[in-house]
Amino acid sequence: MHIPDTKIALSTASVYPDNTEVAFDLAAKLGYDGVEVMVWNDPVSQDLSALRELSDRYRVPILAVHAPCLLITQRVWSTDPWTKLQRARAAAEKLGADPVVVHPPFRWQRAYARDFVLGIDRMAGESGVRFAVENMYPWRYRDREVLAYAPGWDVTEEAYRHFTVDLSHVATSRVDAFEMVDRMGERLAHVHLADGSGSGKDEHLIPGRGKQPCAELLERLARTGFDGHVVLEVNTRRSGSPAEREADLAEALAFTRLHLATGSRVL
Repeated sequence: MHIPDTKIALSTASVYPDNTEVAFDLAAKLGYDGVEVMVWNDPVSQDLSALRELSDRYRVPILAVHAPCLLITQRVWSTDPWTKLQRARAAAEKLGADPVVVHPPFRWQRAYARDFVLGIDRMAGESGVRFAVENMYPWRYRDREVLAYAPGWDVTEEAYRHFTVDLSHVATSRVDAFEMVDRMGERLAHVHLADGSGSGKDEHLIPGRGKQPCAELLERLARTGFDGHVVLEVNTRRSGSPAEREADLAEALAFTRLHLATGSRVL
């Protein structure tokens, strides 16, 4: 069997509503290769010294930083979106992480959206840290679609240097995962692994519990020599207890390791 060098990380968002330290503890206990830090309302996620201390204490490296670009993080690290990205890049540099994951702007962030494509390209050229722009999805209300992101939720329509593919977002947008990955091509730098049923909700299910080709994508990454990280960004809020959540995250890790192992030669 060919076992690729791809590192498998746990997103700290996967333990929400628990805090960042819980994610480090579970990542260490279960044998993840590292964590992706979601910078959000937990003060520890915003504090580089506290994050470095957790990484050292649990012996879990920080492999990626997710910039605070969610609705609930509009005031984290400033209200200015460019300042947020500058601080995310500085955090990645100081913590030894790569890449910085970023979402496209919301449509109401008009000035930010207007300059986003060129601005991200400029920032990417100023550092060795990669900005991996993540695919999103149209918001739906009953039978209506609301286009909430600008320039758009399908990031492959723009000339970004690097991409993050999120399979839960693929399911929510109801597009073909492999067609999107094909459009990303060699610019695919980062993977958020989670499943989805295509219900229209951003579900972030444990891989294998939805309809996305999670296993097939992992096998393809292994065959083609993918050199980025695979991050489990899953929703465990419905886990009935801490023990059940731990079992869910162990299952997610085992699924990922199994399907990253392939008998085929790397192309």
